[in-house]
Amino acid sequence: MDSTRRDFLAGAVVAGAAVASHDPAHAAEHAHQQVPSDTVLRVKSLESLLVEKGLVDRAAIDAIVDVYENKVGPRNGARVVARAWIDPAFKERLLANGTAAIAELGYSGEQGQDLTVVENTPKVHNLIVCTLCSCYPWPVLGLPPVWYKSAPYRSRAVIDPRGVLREFGVDLPEDVEVRAWDSTAELRYLVLPMRPDGTEGMSQEELAGLVTRDAMIGTAIVKVSQATP
Repeated sequence: MDSTRRDFLAGAVVAGAAVASHDPAHAAEHAHQQVPSDTVLRVKSLESLLVEKGLVDRAAIDAIVDVYENKVGPRNGARVVARAWIDPAFKERLLANGTAAIAELGYSGEQGQDLTVVENTPKVHNLIVCTLCSCYPWPVLGLPPVWYKSAPYRSRAVIDPRGVLREFGVDLPEDVEVRAWDSTAELRYLVLPMRPDGTEGMSQEELAGLVTRDAMIGTAIVKVSQATP
């Protein structure tokens, strides 16, 4: 795990945390990190000092970030998606009031007070971005990936969303409309991906195992072979 992820976690802690590849993305990450901000530099200095005094273990921080970025958070969102796939009434509530429906499953809190769920269909594909910073629905997706916070993604996802999707391996037919949703501090989005064919006999837990973090951002399609976030 790279130091940027440690920086992000440490920065969240310093701010008072109240909450519980892909080549193009990798390149975007490095482009975004060429000139660290003053905040990042202060966080790095603080982390180095804590490590030097034996108060913080880098490996432990990496492990915690990995859990929230790839396991705890995305698993919550995956369970929301799977429930919507098998329960039409819940899906209707989810699309009408994402915050309330998601809270039914026990997922709420900071960075998730106002959530809107947008549904992918055979004719519409949704993509989530935050053009100003990195607003992200933590309760259902965990920590935002580095590429989501990068300047190239934040700008190009709005200007050329179809091109960005192709770089993530999502090549949509021309008759599919691509909608980019710009998250803000007041409103965050979650994509409800399409349920893949061939999953009719799967349980809710099995379906949740197919749903990835990127599919809930809109940069991936759920496939039957997928089994990890």
